[in-house]
Amino acid sequence: MITEATDEYCLAEGESAKLLAGHRWRRFAVLGDSVAEGLCSPVPGYSDLQWADRIAAELAVPHYLNLGVSGLRAHEIRTTQLAPALAFTPDLALVVGGGNDAFSARYNPDRVDTELAAMVTALQSIGADVITLGMFNVSYSPAIPDWLRPGLRTRMTLLSERTQALATRLNTIHVHLTDHPLSSDPTLYSPDGRHGTARSDAVATAETIRRLAAHLTNR
Repeated sequence: MITEATDEYCLAEGESAKLLAGHRWRRFAVLGDSVAEGLCSPVPGYSDLQWADRIAAELAVPHYLNLGVSGLRAHEIRTTQLAPALAFTPDLALVVGGGNDAFSARYNPDRVDTELAAMVTALQSIGADVITLGMFNVSYSPAIPDWLRPGLRTRMTLLSERTQALATRLNTIHVHLTDHPLSSDPTLYSPDGRHGTARSDAVATAETIRRLAAHLTNR
């Protein structure tokens, strides 16, 4: 049985400490939906610590604020979480959203882009480095009905592409998981068909830490 300690896609022992050595982030804020809040289902052999909490733990930041709330769409994240995030004065922030928008056939990519960009630029304006996310494509979850799968896959792919373009334009620390080798692996998706598992959080954490390390190297 694969466990987090033996999973080739997870952090190796001591890898995070080596990659993040000397970083100066002290105040980490998280804005988003259930991906930020952390609703992944447990998997034997993997830590139950959720993705954003894992990042905070690996960074060992003394100040951490997670504002994530399940079910929110991008405009709701901005209207309810941006102000308290700015008041927290983070030097590192994670902004994740749009997944709930893309679940609907009424998904408006331009509107989601506008909301995400507003959050990113506001946080950057106070000096924060901002992490953005291209999510694992939940349309590969076995729990997704077959009739819903093609349209959802198209929308989730578009969300990822648009977010990646936004990240390039705004110079964020972008974590692109959509094309990850495990993206279509059913072990990454919870039985509810909307969220991930502890394995997906462990893999996402590894990719995030490596992206943060690359950012530190390129400064």
